This record gives sequence, structure tokens and C-alpha cells, in this order.
Amino acid sequence: MPSVVFMGTPQFSVPILKGLVTADYDVLAVVTQPDRPVGRKRVLTASPVKQAAEELAIPVLQPEKISGSPEMQKIIDLQPDFIVTAAFGQFLPDALLAAAKVAAVNVHGSLLPKYRGGAPVQYAIMNGDQETGISIMYMVKQMDAGDVIAQRAIPIQATDDTASMFDKLSILGRDMLLDVLPALSAGTAKAVPQDPAKVVFSPTIKRSEERLDFNQPAALVDAKVRALRPDPSAYTDLNGKRTKVWQTTPLDETTTQAPGTVVAKTKKQLTIAAGQGTVLQLDVIQPAGKPKQKINDYLNGAGQNIQVGEQVITND
Repeated sequence: MPSVVFMGTPQFSVPILKGLVTADYDVLAVVTQPDRPVGRKRVLTASPVKQAAEELAIPVLQPEKISGSPEMQKIIDLQPDFIVTAAFGQFLPDALLAAAKVAAVNVHGSLLPKYRGGAPVQYAIMNGDQETGISIMYMVKQMDAGDVIAQRAIPIQATDDTASMFDKLSILGRDMLLDVLPALSAGTAKAVPQDPAKVVFSPTIKRSEERLDFNQPAALVDAKVRALRPDPSAYTDLNGKRTKVWQTTPLDETTTQAPGTVVAKTKKQLTIAAGQGTVLQLDVIQPAGKPKQKINDYLNGAGQNIQVGEQVITND
């Protein structure tokens, strides 16, 4: 039975871990990020991978930093056949990568060399890409730069957000990994170097990037809403108040109004001008200090005095 040390943190990683166990790989240990405070009450919470590992009775290691840690030495001493990472969130030193007797591989949520880094799914959606996928590659010390062993694409639907794409990609990554590992064991796997000229990076989303820009076309504003859903979420200043925007719909109509101006308002609909004469419908929002609400509830309350032709969103 081939042995594995698995390294991952978010929900994306969980089906991959469970797939290894179901396929009778001997998962010697799971390495994940330390427990973190979550929510307004800052409750110390285990990562989804830690929770899954504990359910499976697999030993868990949680180094703050893997390089040079006692946990790193424990992994080296285990001498696993494979080290598998899936959204672990830390660089692995060469000494650790060399501990894998067969291979150290990463399950990455993009079509490399496009979108190396920590937010590949978010950037694929935000940029309006028609597809993304999974790349399984050898791990090297440079970020997501190893030779690609397998790659498969899936479409991004107009309704997909980061949560739905992660769900799809985690299943795809699980299935691809279970196809790749036997070939690695047999020495028959072939890998292709990444083209440096085609590298695109996808760094972790900054707070300053969470704000919507209504000077962009409606389709790209909507894409950003979906890319940042469910976390960290997009926002705008609506009618002078910071407001999270959870769901929007780009409309097949045009306007001469300036971006951020109300194009139409009914009891159940609020549409806003966006860039290049496009129009965006607001569907679900969350004013500061309030719960999520459908737009009709907002228009019956705080937004009842909004008028057609009024610029309710500015991008200053």
C-alpha cells in the first residue's frame, strides 16, 4: 500500500484527502494550517482538512511555518512514497520535497502556467475566463512552477462563483490525482515543462481589491461579485453607505447614464449603469450592520427614496 503525507487547508482539499483514503492509500499524516479565529466572535476554528483528518483518525501536524520545524523532521522521518499538496498555503523546502520516495506533487486549481499563486479560481472568474481546470505538477521550491504531469479543463458557467468552482475542481482534482499516482509509481508518467512566457500570477486578493468598479462593463462587475463570493465578498458605497454585493445580473440593454446612476427602479428591481453603456441589476445586497436582503426588501426600507437618474454609486 503506497504511503502519503497529505498537505492542505480549505474545503477544496477535503475530497482529495478522502479520495486517497477511499483508494486505500496509507495516509501517514495530514499537515494543515494552525487553527485560526473565525467570525465576529473570533472563535478558534480548525481548518476543514483538520476536521476531516480527525474524522478519519489520521495524525495531524500544524506548523506555523513548515521550514525548519519539528513537524518537517517528522515528515522526513516518515519517508512517505508521496507528498501531496492541495491548497496548503506554504512553500516547501527542498529537503522536505526530497523526502518523498516516489514524488512530491501538487493539485493546483488552474491551467498552468496561467494563474500561479493563491487565488487562481478567483482570478479566472473575475477576468471573465470561459474555462479553468486542474493541473497536477511536480513540486519545486518556486511557486507553482514545476513540470505539469496532467491537466484538464472545465467550463466556467455564467452563474458559477468561487464556491461552486472549488466544488467542481476538488472532485476533478481528486479523480486526476488517483489516475496520476499509479503512473508515478510505475515510472510511466510524463511531464511537460511550463512555458515561462505564458506565466500569469494570481496573488491573494487584497482588501483594496474587494471594491467594485462600476466604470467596468456590467459583465465584469458581475464577474467580480461571483469571484469574491462567498469570501471575502465584494462591496460598493450604495447611497452613501458601504454595502456588500452578493448577487447581480448583467442585463441585455444599454444606457447613456453615467456609471453608478439608477437606470430603472420598481418595487422589485433596481438597475444601475455600468461602464461602456451597460446595465447591471442588483439582486442581493447587505448594507453595513444588516443581514443579507433581496433588493425588494432594500427598496421597501432604506432604499425607498432612491430616484431614477440619481447617481447612487461613485468610484472616487
